[in-house]
Amino acid sequence: MITALAVLLLVNAVWNAIVWPQFYKRVSRDDRARDAAGKPTRFLIVHAVLIGISLLIAAVSLVVAIVALVSA
Repeated sequence: MITALAVLLLVNAVWNAIVWPQFYKRVSRDDRARDAAGKPTRFLIVHAVLIGISLLIAAVSLVVAIVALVSA
């Protein structure tokens, strides 16, 4: 059972590492991402924070998965 959960965490980490950077590229190219002066808007900042948190969770999932697999 531990191995199955570790694999699930590993899949979660890989999925997040693939999906979120691509989403950030789309968000950063959006017209709402920057104002007329080129400064980042709240739209970009909020999405960047959410993406950063998601990638942090992915990193934690990866570490926990590796620890679980090594100790199993």
